[in-house]
Amino acid sequence: MSYYNLTFSNLSSLEQRQLPIVRASASDVPRRAIETLTQGGVVVYPTDTVYGVGCRIDDDAAVRRVFALKGRPHTEALPVLLADVAQLDQYARDVPPAARRLVSRFWPGALTVVVRRSERVPSLVAGGGPTVALRVPNHPVPRALVRAVGVPIVGTSANTHGMPSPVTAQLAVYDLGDRVDLVLDGGRVPGGRESTVVDVTSQSPRVVRQGAILAKEIESLFGGGR
Repeated sequence: MSYYNLTFSNLSSLEQRQLPIVRASASDVPRRAIETLTQGGVVVYPTDTVYGVGCRIDDDAAVRRVFALKGRPHTEALPVLLADVAQLDQYARDVPPAARRLVSRFWPGALTVVVRRSERVPSLVAGGGPTVALRVPNHPVPRALVRAVGVPIVGTSANTHGMPSPVTAQLAVYDLGDRVDLVLDGGRVPGGRESTVVDVTSQSPRVVRQGAILAKEIESLFGGGR
């Protein structure tokens, strides 16, 4: 494990700032990142799709920081990352068979399912609504963070509104700057495309956003493919 400080120019103040960049590998999730999340910090980290930015879901102040740095209104729910499939029933309620079929096929992976949230998911994270978007990424770093911290983490892409989702830690830093507390650099992510989002709260699963998993793959699982 090693880390270094990236110095960059803040264009608004022309001040030189330093942001901790910590190298992470599949077998080495730095203690510093775990401590930052545990203490209510905001961290950038790699996933199997794009780089994410997040915090523990039960820290309202940190969650508000994520909303602010993303430029995202509080009415738009933040996605949540889990460590494994077993956590689905802890953070969702009334999970329908369609959801279980989807996660059995695509978790861990680039699938996010929108389900009815349990009381363990704070209203702030859910944008005040009754649902939550959950995913188990196919990347060891975020899953290890969730296990170590003991609660799920926010799993939104590490970019501001209108900017592309970053595939490297450097691109995330270029966009978010020193508004985060720590960056985990796991190299270029293997996916490069955001997860596919499927809403399973109605009678038929509905693809809300097509990402790394094609809509036809979702449809074929339910007999809708050709």
